[in-house]
Amino acid sequence: MTTTHWTAAWTASPQLPSTGFTPNWSQEGFSDHTVRQVLRVTAAGDRVRIRLSNAYGTSPLHITGVAIARTDTGAAVRSGTLRHLTFGGRRSVAVPAHGQTESDAAELALERLDRLTVTLYLAGTTGPATFHAQGFTDTYRAEGDHRDDVTGTPFTGTTQSWYYLTGVDVSGPRAPQPGAVLFGDSLTDGFGSTPNADRRWSDALAERTDRPVLNAGIGGNLLLNDSAWYGERSSARFHRDALDLPGAGTVVLLQGLNDIGFSEARDQPTYKPAPAVSAAELIDGYRTLIRAARARGVRIVGATILPFKGTTHWSDRAAKVSGEVNDWMRESGEFDAVIDFHRLMADPADPDRLNPAYAYEDGLHPNDAGYRVMAEAVVPLL
Repeated sequence: MTTTHWTAAWTASPQLPSTGFTPNWSQEGFSDHTVRQVLRVTAAGDRVRIRLSNAYGTSPLHITGVAIARTDTGAAVRSGTLRHLTFGGRRSVAVPAHGQTESDAAELALERLDRLTVTLYLAGTTGPATFHAQGFTDTYRAEGDHRDDVTGTPFTGTTQSWYYLTGVDVSGPRAPQPGAVLFGDSLTDGFGSTPNADRRWSDALAERTDRPVLNAGIGGNLLLNDSAWYGERSSARFHRDALDLPGAGTVVLLQGLNDIGFSEARDQPTYKPAPAVSAAELIDGYRTLIRAARARGVRIVGATILPFKGTTHWSDRAAKVSGEVNDWMRESGEFDAVIDFHRLMADPADPDRLNPAYAYEDGLHPNDAGYRVMAEAVVPLL
């Protein structure tokens, strides 16, 4: 009997429905809507399956049907590539509250960096939707059932979040190398990159390596605490969003800046909880993830905290904690490898500030050029 080997080709970490950074449909949900979502795969294969999550739903999610196709432009898909998916042989599926499901395999040839469109038809009323807030890619909505539409014309609503869709896996005759999972907060999620252009540092890395690259960032995410806005703490989601992904071989961990800096931005009601944390507490958090990765036989690469002077997250206390954490990463030897983003991305005139050539307008996040520099530095460590 032939065993099918699956590898994750794309992922998005699920979040509790919330207002988010930009307008989205998570709190209102859907009722007789078709939702069309576009993504870019980072592994090739001739068979495809998807993963759907109802992690934050309080009742079963009834999905009337799902189709996939190769993307054309916007909400349009390429003629001849549309495939209806099944779940245990049926086109409809009910995903239990707090549960997830995966589709049966469908025959569709994809190359690395191909764009795939996933279309969900939700005939009933869903209630609030499990989603990923910061997709930085247009998602489209139409009234009624438009699974078979190839033109994209009926899809008049847009947001930049993903709904229910948390993974795409591929299989085929070519066994891919182990995947690299980038795990962290908005710097991994891609805040500051150009929307609809695949300019996150995960995208830049996928263009520079043959490995699958999987973005498990959540904007605002914390290492030590859960957040109603920004996802569960790292240890609570690390297995689901990183270690459990098919084919995961290395995790690159870039996290801790929000834990350090949220307490300094006192006028931000979404930055709760925001205790003043110590370097020792953060180090304990990193060690929890290191142990979990080692138990799975997954390499874990630590990334130092980027410079952030002059931002809402900065204070003398935050600077001290960040410096202690970065020194521990560099010197302890507890990670399998360390990438020193702090030194790489620093302003030559002030090492506590992000280099202006690499900085988005808030001074906290990189721009497209900065994300490219980060990706290039990580390639040798994979």
